[in-house]
Amino acid sequence: MSDANPPGSLYYGGQAVLEGVMIRGPEHMAVAVRHPKGHIVQHSEKLGGLYTGRARRIPLLRGMIVLWETMSLGMRALGFSSRVAFEEEDESGKPVEFPEKVFWGTMVVAVLFVVGFFFAAPILLANLLELVDANRLVIVAVEGVVRLAMFIGYIWVIGRIGEIRRVFQYHGAEHMTIHAHEAGQPITIESIRRFPKEHTRCGTSFLLVVVLVALLTFFVFDVLVDRGILVRTLSRIVFMPVVAAISYEILRFGARFGSNPIVKAMFLPNIGLQALTTKVPDDSQIEVAMASFQAVLEATHEVPVAELIPEIEALEDAPPLP
Repeated sequence: MSDANPPGSLYYGGQAVLEGVMIRGPEHMAVAVRHPKGHIVQHSEKLGGLYTGRARRIPLLRGMIVLWETMSLGMRALGFSSRVAFEEEDESGKPVEFPEKVFWGTMVVAVLFVVGFFFAAPILLANLLELVDANRLVIVAVEGVVRLAMFIGYIWVIGRIGEIRRVFQYHGAEHMTIHAHEAGQPITIESIRRFPKEHTRCGTSFLLVVVLVALLTFFVFDVLVDRGILVRTLSRIVFMPVVAAISYEILRFGARFGSNPIVKAMFLPNIGLQALTTKVPDDSQIEVAMASFQAVLEATHEVPVAELIPEIEALEDAPPLP
């Protein structure tokens, strides 16, 4: 197409979902999921409001918007993928969808678990040092180290679960597909296979930066303000938007100057952590990532889709995104 942008001129992101991949472009998002019967179900839509508004250009504020966007789009994409991936047929042959109430109930439990496990637990564990009259600075430092260790340990543990490992494989497929596009290479299985499963703009990198920035931010706050364990716990929740905003700006800096040897070295821990959250995908999983990318490109009219992935067909009666 005459108005097509050259490969790599637009940045794409995304995430892995249940048996699928979500790709987010500048103004569109798409989800592709492998149906239990073997075919691929696609959905795409145009984004508006905060997803594409001018507020996204304001430093610091855009970090909080991206955090909200990640949660919002991520939950919607997970809802879509669960309805496709868990579809079964009853005795009459009609599809049985994954119950919405069960899904949202699971998400609520997951949020409560994160708050309790990653916020409250490190504070309570570190606070035990008061029993031996430990210095307050030591207690605050131990809390940060414990939170970081729990974060890495949690990712390692869930990565041992078969279903989660498959999600991590789709995560790798997403990265490899985006790598191929940014390098101006064909979006084919053979081409995608040549690229690494790690990516500097990965959401895992964002989470690690959040944990590290939180460690420093909470340390400074607790040194300056000594109001007891209740205030310390509440401060972790109140300051999270600020921590996310700072973390996002750091990540943008890393992506912009990623070719600089010093900056590249600074972000090596982010790439290293992705060894836990990304796994080498099989060809069928790469096909799903390609289908999701295809849907976004079709929506944005960046390249002729027929020339991109002519062999993939979408299911016409795909369920709507909730």
